[in-house]
Amino acid sequence: MKPETIKHTRRHLRIAGAVALVLGMAGTTPAVAAQDPGREVIDKKCASCHLEDGKLTRIPEVRKTPEGWDMTVVRMGIWHKVELTPDERRAVVKYLADRQGLAPSEAAAFRFLTERRPNMQDAPPDEEMAQMCGRCHSYGRVALQRRDEDEWRKLMHTHLGQFPSAEYSALGRDRNWWEIARDKMPGRLAEMYPKNTDAWRDWSRAKHRPAAGRWIVAGERPGWGAYTGTMTVTAKGSDRYEVGYELHFGPGNTVRGKGESLVYTGYEWRGTAQLGNEQTQSIFALSEDGARMSGRWFLRKADEIGATFEAVRADKAAKNALVSVSPQMLRAGETATVTVAGAGLDAKLDLGSGVEVVEWLGKSAEQLKVRVKVAADAAPGVRKVAVGGRASDKSVAVYRQIDSLRVEPAFGIARVGGGTNPPVTAQFDAVAFLDGADGKPGTDDDVRLGSVPAKWSTEPFDERAKHDEDLKFAGHMEPHGQFLPSFAGPNPNRRGLNNVGNLSVVATVADGERSLNAKGQLVVTVQRWNPTPLR
Repeated sequence: MKPETIKHTRRHLRIAGAVALVLGMAGTTPAVAAQDPGREVIDKKCASCHLEDGKLTRIPEVRKTPEGWDMTVVRMGIWHKVELTPDERRAVVKYLADRQGLAPSEAAAFRFLTERRPNMQDAPPDEEMAQMCGRCHSYGRVALQRRDEDEWRKLMHTHLGQFPSAEYSALGRDRNWWEIARDKMPGRLAEMYPKNTDAWRDWSRAKHRPAAGRWIVAGERPGWGAYTGTMTVTAKGSDRYEVGYELHFGPGNTVRGKGESLVYTGYEWRGTAQLGNEQTQSIFALSEDGARMSGRWFLRKADEIGATFEAVRADKAAKNALVSVSPQMLRAGETATVTVAGAGLDAKLDLGSGVEVVEWLGKSAEQLKVRVKVAADAAPGVRKVAVGGRASDKSVAVYRQIDSLRVEPAFGIARVGGGTNPPVTAQFDAVAFLDGADGKPGTDDDVRLGSVPAKWSTEPFDERAKHDEDLKFAGHMEPHGQFLPSFAGPNPNRRGLNNVGNLSVVATVADGERSLNAKGQLVVTVQRWNPTPLR
């Protein structure tokens, strides 16, 4: 054997030994661990740079979500030309997310970011954190990882090395940015988001319930309405599943589909499916006991369009587990058909004071359907729904009239598009409210009734928008509340401007003989060229 071959072989063995030592699972024999495809990729393509004094560096000192690890892998390809096949990339992300992920409680506060919920407000803990860690990307990208102080400090050095202009840009040049980033922020971040926590220790040691089985599901797609249905999950390997869906949006509108999913970290569901004629992705989270699931599914090429998702496992252990009650609004003095969906349901239903069940229309372990009469003098407000004598977390609201209306989101963003970068639409909902105890609309104690049908229109937000004719050029509103922005690029018919705009979104709702209006703001802005999973 040639000397250079011997040298290469010895180095390869040192790398393999370091990976086995640092990333191996407790109690796993080397022969078994070596079979993990993610481990093999780290051995061959990651450890060659991350090995120092016989130990793997940086990689073992971080915990992230699946999206966080995927962004790291992609970044290594961009910065350091690490070439991975799609299968290798998936294997590495799976391996690291399972062993160095986040516990459910650690990821909960920023699930809106993981689920790509559009037009959600990022919430840094204070102004300094917002300015230092949330002015170039969302603060949630920081909060969805865990490091010790030394590793947070290394991340500061990485930022300055890769993005040196950060020190001189807005909110950087007006302070000693680098001294704050290097000396103060690592300690604060390590205290808030430490690498070693009881939550992760307990979760990583626990045995997690597989997702296979039958699930009763429900949710709401803005512009379409609420849905209920079933999801059938069949195991096809370690944490891998085939999935079948049947979703009922209303009479004559049933959407069926099939797909597949992969579960990371014992609870992080990531799936794809063909639902009807739409290609979708799903990002769900299993509850810690594995009995429930929640999250969001959305269009693969337009993640701003999607639906909420909630599910309960339909097995022998399920007992009066509710997933939805529809409708959620009941007007005093009227009758209505109410449907309760869930698992293990008893035919004993209580919808609260002033709401009487007058006729049973259907009874099963997965659905209760009744005709109810609401007393004319029933007090407006929320009633908890009880099944089998046990109160649930679901409710209905009794009302005499809608007190106020809101447009959600109150502030939305759409993006012009064209070429290889399609437009980003904005979906709005009209939501009815009752006044709270103070009798004033628009306060925090208002009672949310739910989404209501509306007529939609747009108008200039201010005098500047009127002067620039934003209403004419920025795009148009569809009848179901979806704004479709115009094409990107300079518009020669607009005095050199492109098709951006600042608009008011107006919802008009009929409530008996009354008509209510509400407004939100929509900014139609330019294209975004780096749509990362965590933004």
